[in-house]
Amino acid sequence: MTDAQPEPELPHGVGPWPGGPDAWPAEPHLDPELLAHGDSRNVIDAYRYWRMDAIVADLDGRRHPFHVAIENWQHDMNIGSIVRSANAFLAAEVHIIGKRRWNKRGAMVTDRYQHVRHHEDVTAFAAWARDAALPVIAVDNLPGAVAVQRADLPQRCVLLFGQEGPGLSPEALAAASASVEITQYGSTRSINASAAAAVVMYEWCRRWA
Repeated sequence: MTDAQPEPELPHGVGPWPGGPDAWPAEPHLDPELLAHGDSRNVIDAYRYWRMDAIVADLDGRRHPFHVAIENWQHDMNIGSIVRSANAFLAAEVHIIGKRRWNKRGAMVTDRYQHVRHHEDVTAFAAWARDAALPVIAVDNLPGAVAVQRADLPQRCVLLFGQEGPGLSPEALAAASASVEITQYGSTRSINASAAAAVVMYEWCRRWA
């Protein structure tokens, strides 16, 4: 899959600004191309007709102080969906640990609005988190993990997720200062990695946003 993904055509949005160029608003954050042809991007209505860089700048002014990190040793298909959720919950940054390339289809091009940083391995990621004074909170249903609704989720932290199936590597768990798990009530051992990420991000927002 190439890095350049087209903006998805969605069954909603807005058409061209009515009245033609003479009626266009003059605000500098608006995109003349979108005003002329309409805006069907995957953005909230408040950002209709905005330039992409203007949207990113606006988000940067109010991003939350939690980060999201994902191990990427097996080209996990969930990473795109996790990036999309990180954008929805306004994470400060997403960190990809391991393989640089990741499947972006699930991101629905939200990676254009979400800062994504790459780390070659867990050692490099742990060094970055230490320098940033950010505690790493591992999310995995392992012995000793605290149920997320009872766990301490610091306001400034990195939520670390493993891959679908194997979960977090031993190196990643060693880099974490705490581990949390999502309480489940059925027979399955675990839930989808992207679903788990969304649950924990929402719990952080419920407390701090």
